Amino acid sequence: MIHTLEPTLANLHGHFSRDLPPILTIASGDTVRYKTLDAGWCEFDQPDPFVQPIKLTGRNRQCDPGHALIGPITIAGAKKGMTLELHFKTIRTGAWGWSSGGGWKSDVNTRLNLDDGTEWTLRWALDSAKDIAVNQRGQRIALKPFMGNFGMPPNEDGSHSTFSPRFCGGNMDCKELTEGSRVFLPVSVDGALFSIGDGHAIQGDGEVTGPALECPMELVEVEFHLHPSMQIRFPRAWTSTGWITLGFHEDLDEAAVIALDSMLDLMNEKYQLERKEALALSSLLVDLRVTQIVNGVKGVHAVLPHHVIPGILSQTAPR
Repeated sequence: MIHTLEPTLANLHGHFSRDLPPILTIASGDTVRYKTLDAGWCEFDQPDPFVQPIKLTGRNRQCDPGHALIGPITIAGAKKGMTLELHFKTIRTGAWGWSSGGGWKSDVNTRLNLDDGTEWTLRWALDSAKDIAVNQRGQRIALKPFMGNFGMPPNEDGSHSTFSPRFCGGNMDCKELTEGSRVFLPVSVDGALFSIGDGHAIQGDGEVTGPALECPMELVEVEFHLHPSMQIRFPRAWTSTGWITLGFHEDLDEAAVIALDSMLDLMNEKYQLERKEALALSSLLVDLRVTQIVNGVKGVHAVLPHHVIPGILSQTAPR
């Protein structure tokens, strides 16, 4: 079954909580077609992409201080400990977006001595048909859209920030999770209570300024599948170029170890490699990339390219 969700005020929230009532219940195998706002709660349609966007009215900032997320939705039969698979079948941007650098207090801006003065803002017109963005200075870049923030709430009381990633998703900001990718998340609460938002038209590894090219999304089409017997500790993904495992921690080194640990698990499960063997091969074949350094809890993702897999399945030489 196919469902559609629009970014109306009743469908939006700016925090994670297991106490939020679901706006929709779906079955495993269903598809949801989302239309999303930018992270900053601006109106979807703007009269001019090169001026400051108009904010959506009616938001309760005290209750919803974070990203504009649509949800939550319940997946029937989802239980804590299962795995939820998300197949991103379509990701298409809206018509405008923005990015910025400097001019506000952050660890990166302060260490670069760029936290004073005016924030440097670039405003972009987006052409999803041509996959091109053009800003007010005439600079042109190619689009590579993905969703920055999606997942489930922790199984804890209270309201939880949308700004940090966690084991069940959240503000992961992984630029690899583009159209066609399949993302696997540990289910943290019964029903799943999945939410999504924070469209990015393009982002570099690290997301060094804080924002990516923030934008609304015209269409994000997601197919949901439950895997009752699959148990994972952190998110992982299949993309057209390789398998990805993600790690999150306040310490970047710890985030890297978590991502690598999950990759060893994956190599054992998929290719029957012992963990020491998988580690020895990882030093040759797996890339560790800095996902983002700006969300308080930092991210690293490990990438195992598909083209090396036939080689690691070969066992012609002794161990």
